[in-house]
Amino acid sequence: AAMRELSRLHFNTVYPVVWNGEFTYYPSKYSASRGIQSFSYRGVQGQDILKDVILQAHQHNLLVIPWFEFGFMTPLSSELARNHPHWLTQQRDGSMTSRSAAGNVAWLNPFHPEVQEFITGLVMEIVDNYDIDGIQFDDHMSLPSQFGYDTYSKQLYLRETSELPPENIQDPEWVRWRAAKITAFMKDLKKAIDSKKNKIIFSVSPNYYDFAYKLQLQDWLTWMRLGIINELIVQVYRPDLKSFLSQLGRAEILEAQKEIPTAIAIMTGQRSKPVPIKLIRDQVRASQQRNLGVAFFYYETLWDRASESPEVRKSGFQQLFARPAIRLT
Repeated sequence: AAMRELSRLHFNTVYPVVWNGEFTYYPSKYSASRGIQSFSYRGVQGQDILKDVILQAHQHNLLVIPWFEFGFMTPLSSELARNHPHWLTQQRDGSMTSRSAAGNVAWLNPFHPEVQEFITGLVMEIVDNYDIDGIQFDDHMSLPSQFGYDTYSKQLYLRETSELPPENIQDPEWVRWRAAKITAFMKDLKKAIDSKKNKIIFSVSPNYYDFAYKLQLQDWLTWMRLGIINELIVQVYRPDLKSFLSQLGRAEILEAQKEIPTAIAIMTGQRSKPVPIKLIRDQVRASQQRNLGVAFFYYETLWDRASESPEVRKSGFQQLFARPAIRLT
């Protein structure tokens, strides 16, 4: 019913979560083979949810791009963190967690080869076993800039630069070194995916570049320039039109538009913070006027969790997308 309704309203792509918290939202033999049993999350009838979504979406002409929402993020209490404490990175004072929208979370060390192997294994499991149209990563395929002071990372930095990591987390060389390590991993991940299915979409949904690079060590502009990503959806979750509009003319967005399909991610609401359909409509139209695509976070707040009735919300989307949108690939 969900896929049929999305198709009726001229949506063309769904991004189902497949990696969130300490779970894969599909039956993962790969994680089980690594001795991690709690990762598989099934539907209420024991079914493979991802398989269901792909089947139903494709029957209604929707593309399916599984979304690795948590990236390198993991709860400190997760089985993954408990079984592999040496995979976690830390802050200079030894703190293991940071505050996020998901609460206090720990971070897998993106520089550690075992972490890279694990994330690659999860991604390739989906690439190999599901009829997907792409893979998406967001702002959590990164590392908050206060991290990287674990023993492994410090020794690696010392070996490569003959210096210990600086105390200043925003030291330009220290930022560049860590960001470059994540870029190198993304390049290898792209190569691994292309070796199996070189036609699928490699999508990234980051924050605006200055924030992403300096505070999250996520150099997504370089990823685009290197040809690693071929779809960009910039998160512009703003509570009013003025602040939203101020982000659309950023140089990195204008550059991306010339190279790859580029869209703006728009917030349709949260459980305790509904977003009125008028603001959604205004933000969509502003994006469309600049030849930018749009994506919405998240499905439940399109019309099920909202201050207006489902009928009002659906009517609003129907007016925005009176005709099927062309899906650039």
